[in-house]
Amino acid sequence: MITIDGSQGEGGGQILRTSLALAAITGTPVRIEKIRARRPKPGLQRQHLVAVQAAARVCNGHLEGAELHSREVVLTPQKPVAGSYVFDIGSAGSTTLVLQTVLPILLCADGPSTVSVRGGTHNSMAPPVEFLRESFLPVLHRIGVSATLELERHGFYPAGGGAINATIQPWQARVPLELRERGKAVGRHAEVLIANLPAHVASREAQALKHGLHWSHQEVDEREVPADGPGNAIIARLRHANVTAVCTAFGELRKSAEKVADEAVKQVRRYTATDAPVCEHLSDQLLLPLALGAGGVFRTGRPSEHTLTNAAIIARFLGEVVTITADGEAALVTVRGR
Repeated sequence: MITIDGSQGEGGGQILRTSLALAAITGTPVRIEKIRARRPKPGLQRQHLVAVQAAARVCNGHLEGAELHSREVVLTPQKPVAGSYVFDIGSAGSTTLVLQTVLPILLCADGPSTVSVRGGTHNSMAPPVEFLRESFLPVLHRIGVSATLELERHGFYPAGGGAINATIQPWQARVPLELRERGKAVGRHAEVLIANLPAHVASREAQALKHGLHWSHQEVDEREVPADGPGNAIIARLRHANVTAVCTAFGELRKSAEKVADEAVKQVRRYTATDAPVCEHLSDQLLLPLALGAGGVFRTGRPSEHTLTNAAIIARFLGEVVTITADGEAALVTVRGR
């Protein structure tokens, strides 16, 4: 059994998700201690509990300590099992993070799977559906992964009520990744999403976004979406031949529209400050699939604490397979495959 200290590095839920996936895939029992110890609300919140339960279900594993607010869980896995799965978080907890927990496990199953997750689809501390669908999955397709993702209904904090559906095929031919350049710019576009809020919120955000980025009216849209409660998000896409960057910002109670737009502007500027193709969020999420596949190399900006922590967790199961070296204003990440 491998014991993982959940308080190391960035100390968040990524440690939990990566540990569960690798335990299930390698057949290694794992004990995760001090779960989310460095967060304001430590232990398993609802979305983390569902992720733990989901990981156990898709590998026929035995769980100990899987309760709300628990700071320690033990998973004794069997092997990945293909099937049709439905997971309901029961809150606005992130559906995409639950999906990212089971995705690598089901890629190693012996048949196709479908996964439906109910909860939040656009959360301030998690990747939205657009990030997975337009940035993450296209890179995975390049390394041989066949998976699709659909947004059934938007779900915002605190009401939740959203739903996503994914189809996952067994991972057959594994191809190494080579992603050093963005390639030619092929377009940019931003959407301001609102649900059950006054129209002027979207208008103010769109105006501030266009002013801050010097984008045209045609490059910024406003869209009202159905949802169970109020919600607001900005989704900005920077499309290049080799990669799409998805930058996001989320509205919150007592946060002005201009503040939300400013957060999105800063994210876009951070990405465009270097010529590295892989943004900081995509960087840490590519490590696990590359380590499970044929490996590869990519350029990113300065590695985040999430990336460094994820590399350390992967090393506990697979050895030191991730190497990060400076490359001018960027960093070169090399991953050795299985």
